[in-house]
Amino acid sequence: MKIYIIITILLGVLSYTYLKLAIKFNIIDKPNQRSSHTKITVRGGGIIFPIAILLFYVIHNFTFPYLTLGIFLIAIVSFLDDIYTLSSKIRFPFQFIAVFLILLEIGLPYSPIYMYCTAILFGVGIINMFNFMDGINGITGLYSLSVLLGFYFLNENEQLLQSDLIIYSIIALLIFGFYNFRTKALFFAGDIGSIAIGALVFFMGLYFMYYLESPLILLFVIVYGADAGNTLLYRKFFTQESIFEAHRHHIYQKLVDKTRFTHLQVSFLYAILQFGISLIILKTYKLSLEFQWLLFFGLILVFIIAYVIIFKKLQKIVG
Repeated sequence: MKIYIIITILLGVLSYTYLKLAIKFNIIDKPNQRSSHTKITVRGGGIIFPIAILLFYVIHNFTFPYLTLGIFLIAIVSFLDDIYTLSSKIRFPFQFIAVFLILLEIGLPYSPIYMYCTAILFGVGIINMFNFMDGINGITGLYSLSVLLGFYFLNENEQLLQSDLIIYSIIALLIFGFYNFRTKALFFAGDIGSIAIGALVFFMGLYFMYYLESPLILLFVIVYGADAGNTLLYRKFFTQESIFEAHRHHIYQKLVDKTRFTHLQVSFLYAILQFGISLIILKTYKLSLEFQWLLFFGLILVFIIAYVIIFKKLQKIVG
């Protein structure tokens, strides 16, 4: 317990220090027509997420070196992107390298090569999904807390990972929440925060799925996946926009724009819904593979149908 108190104090001091430095050096996010916020806010507050992972690495005898290196690699690039706005031609190569390092940490075999390449693409997709979904106060922090709690309870059953990796990250999320879980946030996670936590979630999800041989583990991010994936398809086939441009088509954005839901209410909704699905997974991940695959595709179908219904209803509401 003592070490958790020390970690909490240290991350708390670092987060406050970053807030002051970011204000001094003008590391801010200015509202535009695609923003969900209306005031200038410090960006990059998620810098404490990779720091929490680094603390775990040092305190626990340099456990998971490839994971730590991979997350720090994309964290540095993402922080530069928060400050200077880098081209995707610069960001993506580093993301691929980071995912490759994470796969090395997991010990995923290279053969068959098509499966390995699929895992790399999937990892880059998860990382960017967390980045794309980071658009309203509280959503990255609360949703990530929900996902990590699911992994924590799963790990309590299986003891595959050192639980402190999850606990340190949860502490970082709670400290971040002190500044972000507000009507008017003091700072945002920024790319460095959303991408770092996305990389960690990818590592844990694939790690548990691979060693437990359970496809259901992928559904620990089904709520984000349904919104991000279906919105991507909508933009690809029904709009003339580039899929890489900022937009306001996600369900969570429409709920804020076209209903009376506040940022935090929508964020809590996503987190609670995901935790409910996680509880289902925790009860079923040891069942037969046939049942798991049936449940896997069944839940995906349910979320696709729900997305279409909700999206159409929200489209009819005059914003």
